[in-house]
Amino acid sequence: MVSVMDAPMRPPLIRKSPVDSPSTAKGATFSWALISRELGESSDGTINIAHLAVDRHARSARAGKTAFRFLGADGSTRNVSYGELAGLTDRFGNTLKSLDVKKGDRVFVLCGRICELYVTVLGALKIGAVVSPLFQSFGPEPIRSRIGQAAGKVLVTTASAYQRKVAVLRAELPSLKHVLLIDDLGAGTIAGTLDVHTLLRAAPETPALVPTGPEDPALLHFTSGTTGLPKGAIHVHSAVLTHYATARIALDLHPDDVFWCTADPGWVTGTSYGIVAPLVIGATCIVDGADFDPLRWARILESERINVWYTAPTAIRLLMKAGPELFAGHRFPVLRLIASVGEALNPEAVWWGQDVLGRPIHDNWWQSETGGIMIGNTAAQDIKPGSMGRPLPGIAAHVVRHQEGEPVTVIEAPDTVGELALETGWPSMFRGYLDQPARYRECFAGNLYLTGDLVRRDADGYYWFVGRSDDVIKSSGHLIGSFEVESVLMEHPTVAEAGVVGKPDELAGEVIKAFVVLKRDIEPTEDLRLALMAHARRRLGAAVAPKEIAFVPALPHTRSGKIMRRLLKARELGLPEGDSSTLAQGEEI
Repeated sequence: MVSVMDAPMRPPLIRKSPVDSPSTAKGATFSWALISRELGESSDGTINIAHLAVDRHARSARAGKTAFRFLGADGSTRNVSYGELAGLTDRFGNTLKSLDVKKGDRVFVLCGRICELYVTVLGALKIGAVVSPLFQSFGPEPIRSRIGQAAGKVLVTTASAYQRKVAVLRAELPSLKHVLLIDDLGAGTIAGTLDVHTLLRAAPETPALVPTGPEDPALLHFTSGTTGLPKGAIHVHSAVLTHYATARIALDLHPDDVFWCTADPGWVTGTSYGIVAPLVIGATCIVDGADFDPLRWARILESERINVWYTAPTAIRLLMKAGPELFAGHRFPVLRLIASVGEALNPEAVWWGQDVLGRPIHDNWWQSETGGIMIGNTAAQDIKPGSMGRPLPGIAAHVVRHQEGEPVTVIEAPDTVGELALETGWPSMFRGYLDQPARYRECFAGNLYLTGDLVRRDADGYYWFVGRSDDVIKSSGHLIGSFEVESVLMEHPTVAEAGVVGKPDELAGEVIKAFVVLKRDIEPTEDLRLALMAHARRRLGAAVAPKEIAFVPALPHTRSGKIMRRLLKARELGLPEGDSSTLAQGEEI
C-alpha cells in the first residue's frame, strides 16, 4: 500500500516555451495606441465593433473564409463566410433602420445559439444600437427586469419563447415597440410580432454601417448585485481593442485558427470571446447549438480540429467526472491551447488537461465590468496550477485594503489577502451602470476600479483568487443576485420572507439554497416546498432558481432590517459566524 507521504507530488509549475506565443514574448512593446493602429485606426476617429469584426474581412482576401460553423443539435452543419456574414448583418441592420431603430436604442435577443442570434448582435452594432443577449433559459421575471430597465425597443426571439415568457409581460414593457420572430412557427399569426425573415427579404444589402465613436455605447451586460435589481454594465465600441489584444495574448489566437468558445452569448464571455474577439482576429468560430454532452464535446474537439478552446470550470469538472475513458481513441494533434474562465479553476483540473488532453488548462480572470480578460496564464508563461495568472500587458493590478470611509491602501507584501483593484484606462472598462450613477461611482477609488474580489499575489507576481467580498452567488459561470431570487419567492402567496445563499458544489461551483419564512398559519410541507421550487423555475428559469429550499421560523437581520446572508451561509456550512454585532436580537434559524 502506498501512503500519502509516498504518493508522487505534482510540481508547482508547468514549464512553457516562450516560442509558443510570439505575440507575448518578453520585451515586446505594448500600448493601446499601438493596438488601435494595428486594427486600422480611422483617420476620422470613428470605430465600430461590427465593422472591425466583419466588414474589414469581407473586403479582403478573407471574404470566402468561414467565420462561423454552426453545429445543430440535429447533426446539421452550416458554414457562414465573412462575406456572407457581412451581407446578413447589413440586411438586419437595414431592417432595424426600417423599424426606426436609431443609434443608442436598445436591442435584446433571446434564443439558442443559432445563426440569427449572431446576426442580430452584429447587425445591431453596425447601426449604433446597443445590444444585449439574454440567456434562453431565463424565465419571465429576469427578462422583464432587464428589458424594462434598459427601455428595450426591439426583442428578437422565437415564437415559442415569446408565447411562454414574453407575451404575458408585454403590457409591462411599454418601450418594447417590436418583437421579431426568427422561426417559421407562428410567423405572421401571433399578435404584436413580426416575421424577421420577411423583413430581411425586403431589406437592401447595401452597407448599413452608421458612424460610431470610441465612447458610443455598444454592449449591455447585466450583472447581479447583492441588493436591488441586476446592474446593466455599459461597454463602448473601443472595447474591441481589448477583445483583439487579449485574444492574441491570453488565448494565443491567430487568423488561421479554429476556435471554440463554449459560452452562451447571454454570458459576457459568449459575447466578448464567442463573437467579437475571434472575428476581429479573423479566425473560424465553432458554435454548438446542442446541450452539453461529454461525448459530443470530445467528438467536436477532434472532428472540427479545434486549435484554441475556451470553456468554463463547470464543464471541465463534468468532463473529468465522465472519466478519462471518454477521450479514449480520440486524438487532438492540433489543439494548442485550452483556457478557462468563470470561477477559480482548481489545480487538479489544470493537470487533468495535461494528462488527458495533452495540454494544461490556462485559467484567467475578468468580470462583466472589465469587458475582457485582465489576468491570465498566457501561453508564453509558466503556469502555477490554481493561480489566475499575471496581469496582461496594458493592465495594472494591485492588492488593496479597502474599508468604507477610509482611504484605499495598496498592499505591497506578497501573499497578503486584499481586494483586487485595477488602474483605470483599459478600453473595455465599463462606462457606467445603466441609470445607476451612484452605484458606478462606488466601484472606484481615485484611479482604481475596486473589483469586489479578494485575492493574494505571490512573490512571482501571480494572483490567486480567495473569494467574493460580497454574497453574489456564482453557479456554473452565472452570477446570481440574492435579491432577484428572494423577490420571486416572495411573490408566492404563502411566503413572508426569503433569504438566499450559495452552497459549495463540486460541479457547479455553487448552488442556490433558499431559506423561506412562511406566512402565519401556513404549514411547511413537502408539497409546498416542491410548489415553491416549481414557481421559482417558472419565473426565473432553471439556471437561476434555487436547488434547495428550507423552511425556517425566522431569518437573521441587521438592526437596519437587512438580511444577514453571510450569517445564513456560515450556519449552513458550520463556519465561524464572525462579527454579529449588528444582528437584531431574538432571530435565529
